[in-house]
Amino acid sequence: MRLTRMTMIVAGLGAIAALTACGEKAEVAAAVPAALTRAATGHYCRMIVVDHKGPKGQIHVAGRKTPVWFSSVRDTLAFTMLPEEPKRISAIYVNDMTQTNWERPGPKTWINAKTALYVIGSSRRGGMGASEAVPFKGRAAADAFAKRFGGRVVAFGQIPRKYILGESGTAPSYGADRGGHGGHEGHKSKGSAGVLEAGGEKSKANTPMMHGKHGKPGAKSGAHGGSGSGTGHGSDKH
Repeated sequence: MRLTRMTMIVAGLGAIAALTACGEKAEVAAAVPAALTRAATGHYCRMIVVDHKGPKGQIHVAGRKTPVWFSSVRDTLAFTMLPEEPKRISAIYVNDMTQTNWERPGPKTWINAKTALYVIGSSRRGGMGASEAVPFKGRAAADAFAKRFGGRVVAFGQIPRKYILGESGTAPSYGADRGGHGGHEGHKSKGSAGVLEAGGEKSKANTPMMHGKHGKPGAKSGAHGGSGSGTGHGSDKH
């Protein structure tokens, strides 16, 4: 009798584990790219995402109804590397820059960030004026971009951590000049920029002051004009 009861308990626990696994798989499958609207603000820059040039990103976190938005792919990748950010990520999407406008990537260009190829170290600048990791769905388009703008092609898992986070290895923070990543290339911010709590809300206690190159409080957020000059890759289609 005791053996039978133990067998039933083990079987029950196995069934619960199987149901939990199925639930997690269903949650991942449900994470499809969301439409980018003017309501979306960058997780680190706290500015309207669509007002920025270049490729952007969105990350879906388990337990959060809306995606976390980013004004650049570099910020998107930083989120996945920082230990203080949520790790229950169900999907990461970035813009495929193969045949789209650099100024405003098309709404149907979202691709899986983990299967994309990236050109790093090119002369093009991302939405916040810093070096970008430019995503492409196919190798030919990535090679063509690198040949024109410089840089090298790497896979998702080959992107150097230092290229994304800089020497400081901290979260991005943007100063008054909006010319670069304070957390990536400048001063370390106080606390983590926009850290998400378990329920998906941002913790006010962890939201940092925005510092410029000299550590002064940043100016009121406005339209960003820090992108590099020149014609965008998407504007000159292959």
